[in-house]
Order: sequence, then C-alpha cells, then structure tokens
Amino acid sequence: MYDALRKYINNYTSSIISDEEFEHYYEAFTPRTVKKRQFILHENSVCQTSAFIVKGAMRQYTIDSKGVEHIVRLGIENWWMSDRESFAMATPSPYNIDAVEDCDLLVTTNEQLTKLRAVSPLFIKTLHELDLRYFISSQNRIQATLSFSAEEKFTHLMKTYPEFLQRFPQNMIASYLGITPETLSRVRKQALSK
Repeated sequence: MYDALRKYINNYTSSIISDEEFEHYYEAFTPRTVKKRQFILHENSVCQTSAFIVKGAMRQYTIDSKGVEHIVRLGIENWWMSDRESFAMATPSPYNIDAVEDCDLLVTTNEQLTKLRAVSPLFIKTLHELDLRYFISSQNRIQATLSFSAEEKFTHLMKTYPEFLQRFPQNMIASYLGITPETLSRVRKQALSK
C-alpha cells in the first residue's frame, strides 16, 4: 500500500523520495481497510484522520432537513478524503464520509502529520502542491455550480473526471452535480449522442 503513496509523492514533487526519508511515512500512516458503505466520518463528529485512497471510491456529503443528500466531494485512487476544516480546527463536521466501494486507505492524524512535516522536506512540498490544486479545483467547482447549465456541468465532469462516470452510481453523480437524476439522464443522453 505504501508504494502508491510513495509514487504519489514522487509525482507531485517531481522528485524521488529517498528510502531514508520515506521510512518516516511508515510511522505517520496506518493501513486501513474500509468496506463498502462503511463510514470514516459521521456528521457532528470531529474528523480525526485524513485518508489517502490507495484503492476504492468514497464520497463526502451532507443530508439536509428533508433527507436529501448533497455530495460535495467524490474521491478515488490517489485522492485524499477528510473534512479539511474539521481535521485542522478540531471542530464538529457537517459531513459524512463513507466508502462507495471497498477501500484500502492509508490514514494519518494531525499529530502524525506535524511530525512528518518536521522530518520530510518532500512532504512539505507535496502539501503545498496539494493545497494549490485543491484551491484551484474548489474554485472551478464553485464556478461550475454557480454559472453552468446542467448540460455544461455534465460535459465538464465528463472531460475533467471521466472515471467518475464509471465508478459512481448515477444518483450520486446527479447529487454531486446538483441536478436531479432525471435531468442527469436527459443531459447524459444528449451529451453521449453528439
């Protein structure tokens, strides 16, 4: 499992992490298996861990007062899953995070990350790159949510994350896009017939 994390760090930093430096990652990250539909975070609890997805698919979502699910994030291999605010600030999270497929994860805590930052220059570089990409991704998602039509949202997802369409059920894709399953079915047919 650790090979996936090592490859991820090498790719993100455009460097090769030494065996000596990578030894610290064995202490900082713990392997964990999560079965489909199993939670790693429940709403109103503090997010204690950040998970690197080695294998599988996960979702982060809220449920409104009417019982409607709103997916804010989907994740697959080489993605991180946590409520970043709750994890960093130790505040209760409004989110649930659960497995959509059986998952193999490497999980870490804030305390372990603090220790890792002190001994791994490449991890600091990785975090910087991760934060930058997360910010850009969030900004693009906000823009799409505010100004794209249903058709544009689907087309954007199809171009940006085509693997999501194969890995997540249609109702989850619709929730992620902020449209109804019926609208998704219609725009999907239109987009695929072009």
